[in-house]
Amino acid sequence: MLTLKYAPKYPIKPFETLTDARQWVHQLATWYNDEHRHSGIRFVTPNQRHRGEDQAILQRRQALYLEAQQKNPQRWSGGIRNWSYTDTVWLNPPKDVRTSAKITT
Repeated sequence: MLTLKYAPKYPIKPFETLTDARQWVHQLATWYNDEHRHSGIRFVTPNQRHRGEDQAILQRRQALYLEAQQKNPQRWSGGIRNWSYTDTVWLNPPKDVRTSAKITT
């Protein structure tokens, strides 16, 4: 989740016009959906997820990490990063989901 005040190029001063404000929000939304990789969906962009590209991306990452681990095993103190597909993503999960996540983690 992105808090606007921590967004790239957050304006220091108020917008001079409504058009300026709309333009900034449009640029922010474009960046957020097309460039920003989200940890909750394994570092793919929301648009990659919506277009269904994320599963192939995650499979390639998994293969790349396994190959790197095999080529240089001494660099890896444990397993590779979890690149498995995340089926359900919550912004604010209900209490029962939060509780079960703590138990399985």
